[in-house]
This record gives sequence, C-alpha cells and structure tokens, in this order.
Amino acid sequence: MTSEEMAYLLSALTPAQKAQAVQTLTLGLTSTGLGVEQTPEVMGGDACIGRTRIPVWLLESFRRQGVSDAELLTNYPSLTAADLVNAWAYAEAYPDQIERALREHEAA
Repeated sequence: MTSEEMAYLLSALTPAQKAQAVQTLTLGLTSTGLGVEQTPEVMGGDACIGRTRIPVWLLESFRRQGVSDAELLTNYPSLTAADLVNAWAYAEAYPDQIERALREHEAA
C-alpha cells in the first residue's frame, strides 16, 4: 500500500477511529508495548501513561495552556514522544472522560 492510499483510507475514518489507529501504530513502535493504562489503585483510576503515574488529563491541561511537546519531554524526562502520541490519541478518543477529569481537578 502506498502512503497516498493509506492517507486516503485514513481520511475516511472518524476522529475516534483515527485516534485508535494512531494508538495501535504507536504501540507497535514502543519498546515496552505500554500505552495508556487505568488502574484503580494508581492516581484514583485516572488514565495514566503506562509505567508512570502521569495522568493524561494533566498532559492535556498543559497542552491547552500552550506547553509544547518538547517542553513536556524536557519537564518529564521519563516520557517519550510515543507516550505523548498515546496521550493525545487517548484524549481524542475519550474527550468526555478527559473533560470530566479536568473539571474535577480544577475544582480541587
């Protein structure tokens, strides 16, 4: 399949389907195979970057404040570019969950 054919097929996907495709591709590129995880005992069950306690809602909050991916990677040296791709894909696939978490943490 050519990249043009792939681009055409991807353009027909819904935003949620595109987010899932990005996450699937990224998981295949990461050495650990970990993406975003939700564990009740970790950060109150918030979706976090795998192998960390860094919640997706926090990264999304920073992104909305204009913090670049490069700045996030500098400030969180345990994160990789693939982790951020997973975070953005997760935030796009589950916007209601992320919005709810942002509201809850703003109120706290």
